[in-house]
Amino acid sequence: MTPAKQQPHSLRLTLNIWRQKNRAAAGEIMTYAVQDIFPEMSFLEMLDVLNEELLRQGDDPVAFDHDCREGICGSCALFINGRAHGPQRLTTACQLHMRAFADGDTITIEPWRANAFPINKDLSCDRSAFDRIIQAGGYVSVNTGGTPDANEIPIPKEVADRAFESATCIGCGACVAACKNASAVLFVGAKVMELALLPQGQVERQTRAENMVAQMDREGFGACSNIGSCAAECPVGITLENIATLNREYLVAKATSNHLA
Repeated sequence: MTPAKQQPHSLRLTLNIWRQKNRAAAGEIMTYAVQDIFPEMSFLEMLDVLNEELLRQGDDPVAFDHDCREGICGSCALFINGRAHGPQRLTTACQLHMRAFADGDTITIEPWRANAFPINKDLSCDRSAFDRIIQAGGYVSVNTGGTPDANEIPIPKEVADRAFESATCIGCGACVAACKNASAVLFVGAKVMELALLPQGQVERQTRAENMVAQMDREGFGACSNIGSCAAECPVGITLENIATLNREYLVAKATSNHLA
């Protein structure tokens, strides 16, 4: 006789979730109970279960950002139990699995907290400030031809590796959420360093850091005080070296700039 297949253990959880109808409305923490949450579920799948139940009850589902759910797009911006993306290092919220929590746990879920990231609704915030910073200088205008032509430009492996490490920044905003000043310097540093190391990025190099930092300040991000919480909470491991590079590039840009301000 074949023994009965053992069902996987499920979790019962209490969720304290920030609910906010729109930017103009006042928000508040609301509490929900969820059950039948399996350890192999991702954190976002757990929120899907909650939303399905809310819809069955005729309630408004919790709004949260998501796209690829593979740790690539940077959409899943959630502050979980006081940590950007949750308790595990080098992990986005969509890669965080419920096995990181225990049965009966209470989980507090909030959006990023920064003036430059206004809340759209519930856990969804507007991070278009990052897009405007990129538009201010995170591009190259040099004509490298097609992809094969660009790949033929000789670049030492060490340099290419360092540029690639900076390019892995997914723009999620965890660095801003983790910083007590809501600074975006780690994000800007990654985008500046990525292009400063490559020959394709040399045309705009003298103005890139200057323009991107100026846009960052216009967006209302805070100043860097070198605490390092940004790098500690970055889900892809962007290092503080990027901030050091940004500072050097910015000083050179200001020293050679034609701008009076």
